[in-house]
Amino acid sequence: MQGLGDGGRVVEWGERSTEDLGVFSGFFDETEEQEWQERALCAQTDPEAFFPEKGGSTREAKRICLGCEVRSECLEYALAHDERFGIWGGLSERERRKLKKRAV
Repeated sequence: MQGLGDGGRVVEWGERSTEDLGVFSGFFDETEEQEWQERALCAQTDPEAFFPEKGGSTREAKRICLGCEVRSECLEYALAHDERFGIWGGLSERERRKLKKRAV
């Protein structure tokens, strides 16, 4: 995943230092975050399954998530970072929205 870094330079996800986050740097532990992502089953499969076209099936992605050891970390990450697209922690964006509403 890419984003714009300082000066408009394209950087890979995780490339920027937490120091760039200023007062928010204490909220993130890059090493821990990257560790669970490396262990995720989705990292070893076709990403297309986790970001289906509108109206496309989410069944395959959810099946993979069911057997993933980091499913809860993934869902926590998606909820904390307000991920709006794709299957995260076995839930679609709509399912995550409903979960957040129930938690309030």
